[in-house]
Amino acid sequence: MRTLITCLFVVLVSAWMLSGPVMSADTSLRVGVVLPVTGEQAKFGEMEKNSFLMALEEINKAGGVNGKPIELLIEDDTGKPEVGRSAVEKLISKEKVLCLSGGYSSSVTYAVCAVAQQRKIPFLVTTGSADNITESNWNYIFRIKCPVSEYPKALNSFLKEVVKPQSVAILYENTLFGQSGSKKFAERCEKGGIKVLMREGYEAGAVDFKPLLIKVKAAKPDFVYMISYVMDAALLMRQSKELNFNPKLFVGGGAGFTLPEFIKNAGDAGQYVYSADLWTSRVPYPGAQEYYDNFKKKFGEPPDYHGAEAYASMYVVADALKRAKELTPEGVREALVTTDMKTIYGPVKFVSYDKKKQQNSLPTYVVQWQQGILETVWPKEVATKPFVYPVPEWDKR
Repeated sequence: MRTLITCLFVVLVSAWMLSGPVMSADTSLRVGVVLPVTGEQAKFGEMEKNSFLMALEEINKAGGVNGKPIELLIEDDTGKPEVGRSAVEKLISKEKVLCLSGGYSSSVTYAVCAVAQQRKIPFLVTTGSADNITESNWNYIFRIKCPVSEYPKALNSFLKEVVKPQSVAILYENTLFGQSGSKKFAERCEKGGIKVLMREGYEAGAVDFKPLLIKVKAAKPDFVYMISYVMDAALLMRQSKELNFNPKLFVGGGAGFTLPEFIKNAGDAGQYVYSADLWTSRVPYPGAQEYYDNFKKKFGEPPDYHGAEAYASMYVVADALKRAKELTPEGVREALVTTDMKTIYGPVKFVSYDKKKQQNSLPTYVVQWQQGILETVWPKEVATKPFVYPVPEWDKR
């Protein structure tokens, strides 16, 4: 009899504990994230993973989604489309996630989007920026950032008002991201009266860009626009200096040109290099500077727009989960369609324009490396420092 009473007491106490503020794993809402945690793109993936987890901690600490915590399941795509596809299949079939986010490289993201669309799982794209990701008429795919063709929006006005160039040479990594971005930029230049002297692709991870740069130097462009990841970006600049190649300015198309690793690897060859950028801590959005400061304090280095995209993505997902009429993939998709919120990355509202569907649209910025610091220089109202132009030739720096 005593044994029976003791057993009943244990069961009752256990039930009471579970009904309290500590929630079991069964009550959590599962969200899948696909990122390159290892491989050549791991530096970007690590920043985004840390930003997702920062936002997750804040959201769950504040009560989660209507009292339920979000459980984030992060899978490593290693920067390879086939690995990304396998990872998302696992998240959908085995882990039963309600929705997906993440997606760094465009090639991997596009492959993952195709799976998500086929399996009818909503996917909020964080970073993959090739235009065709939101031009494929997919109704389960949403993107928080602007497509790569829109990266140079602020740059275009800077070129028109300040530099007034006549010609450009465009170099790009021969991937979906580079191909899409370089093509659209070339079209913008030609439309704006800037002659495209050359548009050359290269294979990522090359160790000698000098033959390509000699060819570019001989063409004598007013400026060079480069779409490259971080190691290639740094090497392109170091070898441009070695060749004493002095166009009016070098401009990066975001990606590798905005990371702290760029200036570490490029050294003084990175000085005065410009880049298109999608976010800075000075943007007029509540919480932007706080996120920047907290990330830097916690991880020892500043985040760039990649981290801000991931942090904001987590909040957009949480918002959709809160508003979903039913906690199913279809319910989350319907909630994402009506998203209209403010984030540290900017306002988020998924609209359709041109050929794009469920695409967020935001302003962009121009940044410049000055004394080892990435300064916002355009538009003037958000500038942290005045731009340096004309850029001194190598032997006068």
